[in-house]
Parts: sequence; C-alpha cells; structure tokens
Amino acid sequence: MILEDKVAIVTGAGSGIGKATAELFAREGAKVAVVDWNTESGQQTVQTIRRAGGESLFFPADVSKARDVENVVTQVQERYGRLNILVNNAAIALMGQLVDTTEEVWDKVHSVNLKGVFLGCKFAIPAIIASGGGAVVNMASILGFVGDPDMAAYCAAKGGVIALTKVAALTYGPKGVRVNCICPGDVDTPMVQDYFNHSPDPTRARQEISSKYALRRIASPEEIARVALFLVSDQSSFVTGSMLVVDGALTVKCY
Repeated sequence: MILEDKVAIVTGAGSGIGKATAELFAREGAKVAVVDWNTESGQQTVQTIRRAGGESLFFPADVSKARDVENVVTQVQERYGRLNILVNNAAIALMGQLVDTTEEVWDKVHSVNLKGVFLGCKFAIPAIIASGGGAVVNMASILGFVGDPDMAAYCAAKGGVIALTKVAALTYGPKGVRVNCICPGDVDTPMVQDYFNHSPDPTRARQEISSKYALRRIASPEEIARVALFLVSDQSSFVTGSMLVVDGALTVKCY
C-alpha cells in the first residue's frame, strides 16, 4: 500500500472524481478526511471506505469559506497529528457565454473553483510542511488552457488553478511540498451525466461527445483518481509544477 500511514484531505469527495480518489487513497493505506458540502454524500463515501476496511472521517465544509477550510485542517491535525496530502477537487460548473454571464454566476464559480483551491493551499500547505513535506494535487481541467464559449467563468477559474499550481510549486518546493494539477477532459461524473440528461437525446449526446476522443469514450472517475495517486505518491518524487493532461487525446488535434 503506497500511501500507508499517510493522512490525506480530499475535497468534493462526496461524488465523482473526489469520491473515487478518496476511496482509492484509503485502499492504498491513507487515512482520508472526506470533505464535502453535502453531508449525505460525504458520509456515504466514508461508509464505503470503512466497509472496505479503510480509515476515514467526514468533515462538512464549504471550500469557499476560509473558516470552514481552516477548521478542517485544524481538526485533521488534532485527530491524526499530521497532514501529508491535499487534493483540491471540489468544483461546480455553471454554463454561460462571457457577455451573458452575470456577476453572481462569475463570483459563485470562482469562489469554489479557484478561491477554494487557494484556501485549501493556504491552510493545508503549512500543515504539510510541519509534517515533513508532502504533496498537493489541484483538479484543473483542459478548459483551463483551451476554450469553451459556453463556459466562460469555468474556463477562467480553471486557468487560474493551473497558474496557482505553478506558483505554489515554486514557492514551497524548497520546503518539501510538491504541487501539481490534473487537467481531465470529460469524466463520467454526476455533473457530466446531468449535462447529458438535459439534452433532448441523452444517449446520442453521450455518443457525440465520446466520438471526439481518440479512445471513443470519456474517462471514468477511477482513471483520474489513479493519476492523482501517482502524483501524491513517491513514484512521482521529482514531479512538481506540472499540468498533467488526462484527456484521451482530445486536445492534441487541430480539427
């Protein structure tokens, strides 16, 4: 178990990529702090981990609120005496072209998707340093470096996550903290399934999106979780400041 005796915080762990990541980390020996605003889904992740023999606690939190994030880090330190890993995964997606995006939507998307990553790093990195070093993984997106006309706020926030990752890697590498980000394409999460369900023909919409990928499918949450596992483990000991694209070759083509 490559994360044996490590302590990890995973935000947005009630569903999708966060849930898959928390469960995988626990199977690999980590003690996992499951963080989510949704108490029911967060507790379900914890129960799944415990039934499999892992160790996990649930911490309800809004990652856009400094007090919530600081409290999670403090409680994890009090419970386990250390913190080795942070995965900033919590995010929301609200559609809207640039001119049509309201200030409210812009602020809501950025408060979770970018400010949430900032707050996670702000409070967790000192705890990781105090524990002798460790790793941070920020969940960005291919939409942080390519555009989607219908997701202006989301693209801007994820671009910020990529830039913040590089800044954090440079700043805290000398203190033993590696910071990387993952840029997935479409992943089969409840959020993406909800997008398909709002299409006139969900099956056709899924097929059309899948056809854009070289592998002719979208990713599973577990496939992204395995990349996160690599980035927080000693197997990636010289990887930091990286933007790891996991998109089934979606962004390598011109047309």
